[in-house]
Amino acid sequence: MSKLVIVGTVAFDAIETPFGKTDKILGGAGTFIGLAASQFKVDSAVVSVVGGDFPKDYLDLMSNKNIGISGIEIVEDGKTFFWSGKYHNDMNSRDTLVTELNVLADFEPKVPENYKDAEVVMLGNLHPLTQMSVLNQMHNKPKLVVLDTMNFWMDCALDDLHNTIKHVDVITINDEEVRQLTGEYSLVVAARKIHEMGPKYVVIKKGEHGALLFHDDNVFYAPALPLEEVFDPTGAGDTFAGGFTGYLAKTSDFSFENMKNAVIYGSTLASFCVEKFGTERMLDLNADEVNKRLQQFKQLTQFEIELT
Repeated sequence: MSKLVIVGTVAFDAIETPFGKTDKILGGAGTFIGLAASQFKVDSAVVSVVGGDFPKDYLDLMSNKNIGISGIEIVEDGKTFFWSGKYHNDMNSRDTLVTELNVLADFEPKVPENYKDAEVVMLGNLHPLTQMSVLNQMHNKPKLVVLDTMNFWMDCALDDLHNTIKHVDVITINDEEVRQLTGEYSLVVAARKIHEMGPKYVVIKKGEHGALLFHDDNVFYAPALPLEEVFDPTGAGDTFAGGFTGYLAKTSDFSFENMKNAVIYGSTLASFCVEKFGTERMLDLNADEVNKRLQQFKQLTQFEIELT
């Protein structure tokens, strides 16, 4: 089993969907990634920052899930990052209503000393320079570096993003973003272009249409599990990333064949995340539920056919 370092926001979210709305609740990429990875009981640490307004109960909750919190800086006289959004009826598009960077504006990540030898690093969606600063703090080159990013950084920090991408093994990105990053409409051609930028593996997330894994000329596709209803998509991509890296950290097997399993685990955990608001579903998720849904995934994708 490998140590896992997670860098990402620990935040407040306020969400409105066709199913209802919330006041400020626990959110943030680092939180979702950490909760998903905790399903594998890996030795993980979240590197982030919160303000003095962040409840101790939330930190205790993460700690009780065996998520290391020694890398979460508390700025007592500051306010925690806050995001508010409203989803449209199709649940695939949303409007950002409020973004308050607060303590995140001056965030300088500090990797705990006992995690600077971690074999796996998950770089959650932050400024590429912030992501790079985490890699620069590691004692040795990690065996696996996974990066998540978004179109915002392509718009305002593209050169920094290109530089950081050179240093990662896996990039997770959605189909719209991969087209923007590469200028290619074909996802196959786009993945090849990203390989040339540095990453050996490219994971393209397609929301309700599943995920694609590319490695050289190899391609693997995992569907999304059909759900009766999607209650709140917030954090689904981060949950996928947490499941993906958590499984790889647990198995310490970074081959293409094992990454297929990691994609399935990531998709499975993401399918739970969307069933309730925010992190609520991930907090009470147990191993029996995960195993049952993995079996559903297996039945969904398994078939026999005679070739003529």
